[in-house]
Amino acid sequence: MSMGERQAGKPEVVRGLAGVVADTTSVSVVDEASGQLLYRGYPVPDLAGSRSFEEVAYLIWQGELPSHEQLAELSNAERSARELPRPVAEALRSLPLSCHPMDVVRTAVSLLGAHATTTGEGPEADRHRAISLWAKLPTVVAAEQRRRRGLAPVPPDPSLGFTENFFHMCQGEMPSAEVLQALEVSLVLYAEHGFNASTFAARVVTSTGSDLYSAVTAAVGALKGPLHGGANEAVMAFFDNLGGPEEVGPWLDRELAAGAKVMGFGHRVYKSGDSRVPTMRRYLEALAASTEEGRRLLAVADRLEQAMRERKGLYPNLDYPTGPAYHLMGFDTPTFTPIFVVSRVTGWTAHVMEQKANNALIRPLSAYVGPGRRALPGRH
Repeated sequence: MSMGERQAGKPEVVRGLAGVVADTTSVSVVDEASGQLLYRGYPVPDLAGSRSFEEVAYLIWQGELPSHEQLAELSNAERSARELPRPVAEALRSLPLSCHPMDVVRTAVSLLGAHATTTGEGPEADRHRAISLWAKLPTVVAAEQRRRRGLAPVPPDPSLGFTENFFHMCQGEMPSAEVLQALEVSLVLYAEHGFNASTFAARVVTSTGSDLYSAVTAAVGALKGPLHGGANEAVMAFFDNLGGPEEVGPWLDRELAAGAKVMGFGHRVYKSGDSRVPTMRRYLEALAASTEEGRRLLAVADRLEQAMRERKGLYPNLDYPTGPAYHLMGFDTPTFTPIFVVSRVTGWTAHVMEQKANNALIRPLSAYVGPGRRALPGRH
């Protein structure tokens, strides 16, 4: 019998901290009445498509939408901070192509922290760090996609807005207005989502008194996992393996019989469907309509969504429409989660600053279930 079993009052163990309220936040919430995600009180579907990603970033950091002057100031600061320090760019180019692009992004954040020039503490200094990191991450992600294609990096263009510049650095050309809008909307939808695993990891690191770059490095590591940000890559992987909608049923039956988890479905917060999905779904449909491959992907997605609802009662989450949308935009599948980082760094850094403003060390207890006290045996 273990020590834990001998204890009279065993503690309640909540595995995965499901349903546990760890702290307060004013950054975002899923509204109980509508089921919609709110950023600082604004419904995200209302923000997506009507406000730029730069405006949403300002909102997430500052709590209010920017004036024209405030938006211009943020945009100028971001455009002037896109270049990577030469030692960082050289170090990233030296990493093996066998590692995942998220390993490159994680390493980049740590290196950027080591080369950061902003000094001092306090909210203003951390806002400068957040903007600098936000500006440089698209340069990292774009250069890495091109490196894996055997292409030279495209330098950032300060005449372009955030989303235009990111796409141009990745693809070496300007997208259509339709593609640009779909990418911008995805960045708005991914920007923030409460105490998810990566955000909580960032807050835990921050609670120790550590710095913003260390917290974001931890968050990137958490996002890499297929149960979190890596799900959008996993979604595309099974779309690649399905030739058409007629293959969905037999494939799904085999997966479920084997006990496999079908990525892109279900969410701990949403029980009746992710409130962000309908918005991204509209943009996926627009992208898919113009090509045969797009129509095939959409047909497979529709059949699988229906089958999962019928067999498991599960609805798609944001990763489900976003994976094929990124594919149709021309992004490589291993780049999908790094794009998530480009967006979510806004939410992470907002939570880092919120944690610092009213900090308490995050240090939960555990319920011990190992052997009780025992004597050390003699040597034989």
